[in-house]
Order: sequence, then C-alpha cells, then structure tokens
Amino acid sequence: MSATYAELAALGSATVYEAAGRIGLVDLDLVPLVPGARAAGPARTVRCGQADNLMVHAVMSHARPGDVLVLTMPEPAPVALLGELLATQAQGRGVAGIVVDAAVRDREELAEIGLPVWARWVRVRGATKTAPGEIDGPVEVGGARIAAGDAVVLDVDGAVVVPQARVDEVLEAARRRADQERVKRQRLEGGELSYDIDGLRAVVEGDSDAADSHA
Repeated sequence: MSATYAELAALGSATVYEAAGRIGLVDLDLVPLVPGARAAGPARTVRCGQADNLMVHAVMSHARPGDVLVLTMPEPAPVALLGELLATQAQGRGVAGIVVDAAVRDREELAEIGLPVWARWVRVRGATKTAPGEIDGPVEVGGARIAAGDAVVLDVDGAVVVPQARVDEVLEAARRRADQERVKRQRLEGGELSYDIDGLRAVVEGDSDAADSHA
C-alpha cells in the first residue's frame, strides 16, 4: 500500500467522506468479514455475469499489489462470488481489500485468511463460471459510481469512493479535518460543549443578547 492509500485508510471512511464534500458514499450495509479491518487503494472493477464469478477468477491475473477489487454483477443477488480459495489467490497477489456487491461464503475461513473483505451478503449459494464479463469498466455500487483507479476507502463504518483526479485534494482536506477534530477533542475533554463550540446554541436558543435587550 502506498503512503497515500495508507494515510487514507488511517484517516477512515467518515473523515474522507466529509472531506470530499459528502460525496462518494457507498450506501450499503456492507458486512466486514475481518473485524476492525481498514483498507484503501485504487479500484480494480469487475462486472461479472449474473450469478456468475468467472470474471473473479479472471481478475486474479490482472490484480496488482495494493488494488481494491470491486466485484459486481448486473443485478445484486445473494450469490457467492468469493470464497476461501479466491480470497487466498487475492491475498497472494497483494490485494489490499475486496468489496463484493453480492455474497461471499466460507466466512470463518475468510476471517482466518485476514484479507479485508466487505460484502453485501453472506450466503452458501454458489455461482456459475460460464459468463464472460468486464474488468476495469465503470460500475455502480450503493449509488456510487466507481471507475478503475478511483480510491476506495473501507473500514467498519463502510465504504467511500474518491475519483482518481481528486485523491490529492481530498487527502489534504481530510488531513485538515483530522487536525481540527484533534483540537476540538481536546476542548471537549476540557469540559467545553460542541453545542457552544459549533455555534449550535444560537441555532436552538437564538441570540440571547438580542433577546435580553427586548425583554
């Protein structure tokens, strides 16, 4: 994982999402197969045939160290596109993480392998291996458009996508946000309230000075 992606992973999906202007959310209840896992890397997208994982096998020959594989099919369905043996291959290729907009199986084995995997479902139902699809074409997952090379940031909160052209800009904004939150956390630990720090009291209670002058 490059320094850029390592930093994005450390900053986390929520901070990156806010820093990006609240865009790029993968709006799904993804199941993290490895508790506490974090990952970030350039997307290598895979569009499989419906209920078919032929292209998941194919992408293993294209995967590069640090990639985040994004596995999709035309209509999301609870069919397992990934299991222990494919995850073992992905780990051997140095993949940083995998997002599965379908199902996975071999849950305990995936956790033991330790490769960060997030999936829409966990199901036993297996896929066919007969339908050619596409690698590195644009896909949509949870309302987010993902192109090959876009940054995908994943942790226990979920997944966020940053267009490749915005990675440096969003990383800098995320650093600033993290610094601001560290300062704010110190003030909160000192007894101050976000109700006052963020100017929320005025929103709820109005301008107390103005109110007093008219009393």
